[in-house]
Formats: sequence, C-alpha cells, structure tokens
Amino acid sequence: MLRFANPLFRNIINRSQFDGIKRKQCLQYLKTLRTLQYDGFKTVYFGETSIPESLVTGEDVSDGYYMQTPSWCIVHAGGSQGWVPWQYRMFLRDELCIKQEVSLFSEFCDVVRKAYGKCVIVVKERRQQEERRPQEDREAEGQVYIPAVINLANTVCSPEVAKSCGHELLSLPSPCNYLNPLDSAWSCLKWFIISYRKEFCLQSIHDVCSYQYILFSSLITEGIERINPSKWRTLTSRVRRWENHYLGKCS
Repeated sequence: MLRFANPLFRNIINRSQFDGIKRKQCLQYLKTLRTLQYDGFKTVYFGETSIPESLVTGEDVSDGYYMQTPSWCIVHAGGSQGWVPWQYRMFLRDELCIKQEVSLFSEFCDVVRKAYGKCVIVVKERRQQEERRPQEDREAEGQVYIPAVINLANTVCSPEVAKSCGHELLSLPSPCNYLNPLDSAWSCLKWFIISYRKEFCLQSIHDVCSYQYILFSSLITEGIERINPSKWRTLTSRVRRWENHYLGKCS
C-alpha cells in the first residue's frame, strides 16, 4: 500500500507547487495593475478573436466530410467605458493570407492616448510564449514579466510602442485569462452572429442556381454595437470583483 501511495503523494505535491506558481503570477499581475490604476492609468483590454466561416453561414460541421473553411480575425479593445473609439480591424485568416500587422498597435496606442490619456493596455499572453518563457522568469517575485513583443495571431504589441504614447503594456498570464472581460465580449458577439445571421442573409435565384449572400460586415458591426457601454461595465465589474477577491484572499 505504501508503494502505491507514494507516486500519488508525489503528484499532489507537484500540483501544489504548480498552483503556487500560478497564484504568484496572478498576484504579480494584479498588484502591478492596481499600482498603475492608482497612478491614474485607465485600463483597456486589447485582443483578437477568430470568426470561422461556418459560424457565419451556419454550416453543419458535425460530419466527418467537412472541409476546413477560412476564418476571419477581428481586432478590437474595450474597457469600463465601452469599446475604445477606434475602428476595429478584420483580417482574413487562411493559409494564403497570414501576416502580422506591426503598425496597427502603434495606430491603436495613438488613438487611445487622444481618447483616454495614459492607459494600461492589457493583452493576453499567448500560451506558446508562456511555455517558452524561462522557468526562473516565471517564478520571479515582485515583477510582472513583459516580453519584448507580444505576438497575437495577427498583431504585434510592443511595450516600447506603448511607452512612446504614454501607456503601459501589461501581459495577462495565461492562467489568469478569465480575468479578461474582452473574452466575454467576444462570446457575446459570436452568440449574436449565431442568433441573427439569418436576418443579414439575402437569397438570389438565377435560372437553376440559388445563391446566398451574407452581409458579413453589417453583421459584425451590429454585433459589436450591441455590446454597449452598460454591458461593458457589467463585464468589467465582474472581473473587478474577482480581482478584489484574489487580492484580499491571497495577498
């Protein structure tokens, strides 16, 4: 019985150590965020989401004969004041069109500076970057690790570019992804697409052929506008309560 229990006990210890590292990363992030907020920085969450073509068309992907279709990448940002007054970007993501926009983040930082002043721009760190980070950096105390650049699927975010506009770029560790209200906003957008895509669909019949046209841009724009400032305040307030809970319980 002792030989059987030892491996289990060893796994429990490893899990506790891993949870401790995640807790430390979360606290480092929250303390840095609070310090910047107390210094007058407004919080803005910047990120991307993918919209598969099947989500827009309603095509059934449950059978095994489904062929992978293109996806679109939408880039936008928001916070307690609603969506940032910046025209969101939408890129086609497939094997023929894959590039990362370098100047987009600079344009965004300039617009945010004119609209809000100095901001802390929170960006989710991609899991691949988190896994490649040296172990000693992940366990470092008293500071939040900010990579030289944060590469999203379609956008390159640089701390230096943010600082040049008076902002601070803050990387949200992957264990804390649920502390990003932008994810909930993306979920609301996708739910709107599923629920209302038929209202943005036009049918055309020519001879023996039938065509379906989807007003994709109008569908996306309407879905984004439905997430109004009131809903954004609800999303950010929920995240704020979780932040306060962790700061009070784990500090």
